[in-house]
This record gives sequence, C-alpha cells and structure tokens, in this order.
Amino acid sequence: MNDLTPAIAPVASTDLPSTHLPSTHLEWANAHGIWWSVLSLFVIACFVRLYFWRRRALLKLADTNLLSRLAPKLFSAQHGLRTLLLAGALMAISIALFDPRTGGRIEKVEQRGVDLMVVIDVSRSMLAEDAQPNRLARARQFATDLVDTLGSDRVGLIEFAGVPALRCPLTFNHRAFLTQLETLSPQATIRGGSLLGDAIRLATASLRGDGDSASGGGAIVILTDGEDMQSEPLEAAAQAKADGIRVVTIGIGDPREGARIPVQSGALRRYLVHDGQEVWTKMDPSLLKSVAEAGGGFFVEAGTTQADIAATANLLRADLAQRTTEAKDVATKDPKFQWLAGVALLLLLIESLLGNQRRAHRGNARTMIDRNTAVGEAT
Repeated sequence: MNDLTPAIAPVASTDLPSTHLPSTHLEWANAHGIWWSVLSLFVIACFVRLYFWRRRALLKLADTNLLSRLAPKLFSAQHGLRTLLLAGALMAISIALFDPRTGGRIEKVEQRGVDLMVVIDVSRSMLAEDAQPNRLARARQFATDLVDTLGSDRVGLIEFAGVPALRCPLTFNHRAFLTQLETLSPQATIRGGSLLGDAIRLATASLRGDGDSASGGGAIVILTDGEDMQSEPLEAAAQAKADGIRVVTIGIGDPREGARIPVQSGALRRYLVHDGQEVWTKMDPSLLKSVAEAGGGFFVEAGTTQADIAATANLLRADLAQRTTEAKDVATKDPKFQWLAGVALLLLLIESLLGNQRRAHRGNARTMIDRNTAVGEAT
C-alpha cells in the first residue's frame, strides 16, 4: 500500500513538550453554572426567611428567656453553625460547577488526520426496499455512522445519479455535512441513471483541488448498489489511486434476488415499469469489488443487513497512514473545581458530626428520663 499523508485534524500530542506559564487571571469554563448559583442563593434565602419567621412567631408567644428553655435548639450556637456549614457547602458546590480555571501552560498540539469524501448513489434504484427501509436511507445511516466513528477527520459529500454534484466540500463541520446528507433524494437529481465513474472523478478532483489534501491524498467511500451506465469507473478508480487516493466501496442491496423499484404517484403506489415489464434491480458486488481493487481500497458487502461501520472505519484508518503535518502552540489552564468540591465535602462532614453529637445527647437524655420514670413507678 502507498504511504499517504492525510490532511489536518487536531489531535492532542502526548509526547511533545509543554511549558508552564506564570499564574494568570481566573477563568470560568462553564458559564451555565450561574443557574446553580442562583438556585443555591434562592434556597439559602428561603431557609433564612423561614428561620426568622419561626423566631418572630415564637417570640409572640413567650419572651426570649422562656423560649431558650422551651426551644433551646432554635437559639443554640450549634444550630446556627450547622446552618452556616450547609449554606457554605451549597455555595462551594455551586461555584465548582462554574469550572474555575487558573494558571496555565503551553502545549504542542499535532495536526493530523484523514480526508474523506463520501459518495452516495441517489438514482431510482436506491429506492428499492430489499434493505429496510430502502437502500438510500440505509446509505445515509451508514454515512452518519462512519462520520461519527471517524471523529475529527474532514469529510465531504457527493451525490450522483446521471450527473454527480458536490453537496458539501471538505469540512471539519460534521453538522453541516449531516444536514446536507439528510436532504439527499432521487427527486433532487438533474438526470436519472448511474454514472459511477463520473462521481469518482469529481471526488478525486475535490480531494486534489483542496490545498491540504493535494499532498496528502485521502479516501473516497462510495455507497451504492453498483449499477453503472458505462462511465468507466475502473479507470476513474485507477486514476484516483495514482493520485494517492484510496477508493472504498460499500454495496447495498440484495445481490441475488434483488427488488422492485417503488414509484409513488399521489396516493397510488406502484412499481417502475420499462417496456411493459416491472424493473428489478440487484446489487452488483463484482463491479464494486473491481472498483475497490483498482482504487487500492477494499469492498464491503453490506447487502441488506446492518454493516459493521466501526470495523470499516478502523480498517480505513489503518489503510491510510497518518502523520503529523503541523504543530501549534495551544494555551491551556488548570481546573480548580476539585478544591471547591473538597471544601464542600469537608463542610458536610463537619455538619454531619455535629448532627451525630446532637443525636447522641438526645439519646442520653431519653435514657435518663426512662430511668427516672422506672424508678418512680417502682416507688
């Protein structure tokens, strides 16, 4: 296999040196933490208001000296301390949710990855329902899974039937790619038929024409049932290989029995007819395998089942050698939320110990009362 240098996608390096910087100003990585702080302040305010409301209500019944004997916990220093501990723990957790960061370092970040051009057949034969719900929907799902598995690599999208069209140029923006992917349909094509060779040539030109891909090659992944109208796909795949680009084919559909092509006319559903006969379409694995071999890639016969796209993506990554094309300095800051979480845990632990001590005193008091009651009954 040829060594290829893929285009750039950011991957953090673990073996490149990092340089520590002097401590810098505090930053908050999670601005949404403000809502937790607002909620915490609201809860604390409610408890404070409830405390003073109960105190005023009791003072209407008796003076302070009498209340200190009737409700000692309401006026005790321990009760106030426990309240402050709980409030402090709540605020510490709320601030920790802001994800505070400070300090900093400079790290070298490698730029590496692969460029992938996804080519999808949108001819009428892709509406056949031997793969559920149909071949085109299955191809879209395969493409989605493939992009999700590849992660940070650049992807582009080409549709083809009678005329190929670039729907999404190479981009790191996978959301834009997926948006264009969902709009693919046979009705959007200019002319019917399947010109697989023309689609490969357009994909090759798109990869070659991009500045980053020109020296690094890339890969073309074709999702189709393999039908072609003499567009010389083998020659196109061989030219792509000569340009340092791999061609991978994924065959969708039943290669033996095939399926009819549904045609929806208003509320009426029928099947495509040619010369008085219903048209049956089959996946052509022999052509797709030959195209993959000519393009230096491999063929995946998905058929009518769910293909293992993760394995396909891993095989594709292994087939395309990755090497560093650029290294950049990236400034990072150290997270400090763990210190606040530790403070909150410590405050809760102290509050819990005070509560256990109070429960122990209450238990001792009950024991003494029970003993006095028992002595009184005995006498």
